[in-house]
Amino acid sequence: MLKCRQLANTAAGASQALGRIKLLHSLHIQNYAVIETLALEFRPGLNLLSGETGSGKSILVDALGLALGGRASPDVVRAGSDKAVVTAVFRWEPGGAAPPSRRGSEPAARDEPPPWRNWLEEHGLAADDDSEIILRREVQAGGKTRLLVNDQPVTLAAAKSLAQGLVELHGQNEHVALFAREAQLALLDRFAGSAPALARVGELFVRCRDLEREMAELNQNEQERLRAIDLLQFQVQELDGAHPEPGEDARLEAERQVLANLERIRAAAASAYHRLYEDEDAACATLAAVRRSLEELRRYDNRIEPYIEPLAAARASLEDLASFLRDYLGRLEARPGRLEQIEDRLALIERLKRKYGKTIEEMMAYRERARQQLGALEHADERRGALQQALASACAEYREAAEALSRQRRAAARQLEKLVRAELAHLGMEKTRFEIHLSRKSTGQEPSGHESCHRSSLPGGPQGIDEIELLIAPNPGEEMRPLERIASGGELSRFALALKTAVGVYAGARGQAGMAQTFIFDEVDAGIGGRVAEAVGLRLKRLARQAQVLCVTHLPQIACFADHHLYVEKFERGGRTVTTVTPLIAKRERVEELARMLSGSQVTEAVRKHALVMLEHAAACD
Repeated sequence: MLKCRQLANTAAGASQALGRIKLLHSLHIQNYAVIETLALEFRPGLNLLSGETGSGKSILVDALGLALGGRASPDVVRAGSDKAVVTAVFRWEPGGAAPPSRRGSEPAARDEPPPWRNWLEEHGLAADDDSEIILRREVQAGGKTRLLVNDQPVTLAAAKSLAQGLVELHGQNEHVALFAREAQLALLDRFAGSAPALARVGELFVRCRDLEREMAELNQNEQERLRAIDLLQFQVQELDGAHPEPGEDARLEAERQVLANLERIRAAAASAYHRLYEDEDAACATLAAVRRSLEELRRYDNRIEPYIEPLAAARASLEDLASFLRDYLGRLEARPGRLEQIEDRLALIERLKRKYGKTIEEMMAYRERARQQLGALEHADERRGALQQALASACAEYREAAEALSRQRRAAARQLEKLVRAELAHLGMEKTRFEIHLSRKSTGQEPSGHESCHRSSLPGGPQGIDEIELLIAPNPGEEMRPLERIASGGELSRFALALKTAVGVYAGARGQAGMAQTFIFDEVDAGIGGRVAEAVGLRLKRLARQAQVLCVTHLPQIACFADHHLYVEKFERGGRTVTTVTPLIAKRERVEELARMLSGSQVTEAVRKHALVMLEHAAACD
C-alpha cells in the first residue's frame, strides 16, 4: 500500500482552504430515465457514488448536467410521464476558514460573497438573500424544455455561463472547462499567485483603451471639428449680440400692448378721470355732498356714525385714483418709432427661442454650453498633446507590467509541469509527457515618443500578452497534442485530477483561497486498478480539501476514501425499473459495499476483513 501519511502531509497546508463551505447541496430528480422520484443531498469533501454496473450512477451525473444547461432530449423523460424535472440546489455557507500560514498561525475567518452574486445582478435576478441558488430544468415529452434559475426563466447561454463557475464535469463526451484557453490561463495564474499582477495589467489595459478612445474622438475628423468651431462661434456671437435679459420678453410684450392701443387707453383714462373729478356730477364732488348731509344728520341721530368714516375712506380712494389718472394721461404720448423697435426686438427674441430654447433662460444656458464646447474644440491641439503623453506613458506601463506577469507565468509553468508529471506518475500515467506552451499575442508596430498608441500597437489584452496551450502525449511515441484532442475520457479525467490537485495543493499551501467549485469525475478509474487506483483515491481526497468533489467509481481502492458514500441500486417494482440511492453512514454499511466491490456477489468474511483494512487505511490517510 501507499505511504499515505507521506502523501497526505503534502496537502496539510491546504487542508483548511475551504473549511466546510459547500456548493452543491442537493439534487432532485423526477421522471428522468429510470428514476421516478429521487432526492440526493451532498456534503463538503469527497462525495462518492458506487453500485452495480448499470445501476444508474452515470444517469445521476447526466441529470445534474441537464440542470446545468446540458443537451436535452425527450428520450430522457420516463415512459408514461409528461415531463422530466431536474433541480440542483447550490448553497453558500460563509464563515469557513482561510488556509493557515506556513508558520502554523491560526486561520483567519473569512466571509466571502457567493460566487453567483455577480451573475444574478447581471441578469436582473438579485435578491436580498442570495446564499442559495436553484437551477431547474424541465423537459417535456414533446421535446420542449425550460431552464429556470430561482424560478425565473433564463436562456440556455445564461445558464451555461452560470454553471461554468460552479461545476466542472470530467467524463466521456462532456464539455470540460479546461479546454478553454482562458480557463487554462486562469489556472496557471492561480498557481503562480499572480492575482495582484494580473489586476494591475487589467487596470492599465483599460486605461490605455480609454485614452485611445478619447484620442480617436479628437482625430476622427478635423474638418468636422473646424465646422463645429465655426458653428459654435456663430451661435455664441449671435446670442452675445442679442444680449437677451431674463424677463425681457414679458416686459416688452406689456409695453407693446400699451403702445399698440394708445388712443383707446387715452380715451378710457380721460373718461374715467372726468367722471371722477371734472364733470359737474363727478363722483368725488357727489361724495363730498353726501358727507356734508351725513354730518348734519349725525347732529340729530348718532346711529349714522359708523357709516361716515367708510364714506370718507371711499372718497379718499377715488381722489387717489383721479390723481393717478391725471398723471397717467400726462405721461401718455405717441411714440411710433418705439412701437416698431419693440416689434423688431420681440421678433428677434422669438427667432432665437426657436433655435436655442423655449425661454430666455434656456437660451442663456445654451450660450454657456456652446462657449464651453467651443473652448474644448479650440484647445483640441493642446488636449491632443496631453493625451499623447498620457497614452504613451500608460502603454509603456502596460507593457512593463505585462512583461513582468509573463515572466512570472513562465517560471510558474515550468514548476507546474514538474508537479503535474509527478502526479500523473502516481495515477498510472508515468510515461505521459506534459508541457505548458506560452506564446506572445500578435502586436502591431510599437509606438515611440509621443506617437499615438493605437489598438493595433497595444500588445495583449486585459489578461496580459500571453497565449497558453496545454500539450500532452499520454503514450510513448505519440506527438504532443492540445488537451482537447485527448480521445480517452479516462485519461482526460485523470489528467484533470492531477492538474487540479497540483494547483490546489500548492496554492493552498501558500495560503491562497481554495477553488469555489464542484468537480465531478465520472471515468477517473477507467483502465486502472490496484496501487494506481489507490493513488487516484488519495488525490481525489486531497482535491476535496480545496473544493467539493463528486466521483462515480467501480473501484474499492477509490471508494474507501469517500467522505460521503452513496450507494446506487436498480431493481424492479410493480413491473417498472426503479433506481434508488442510499447514503452509507454506518461503518459496517461501507465495509459491506467495499466487500461487494472487491469480490462481487460472493462476499466472505476474509473479503470483509480486507474491506475493513482498506477503510481504516484510508481513514489514516485523512
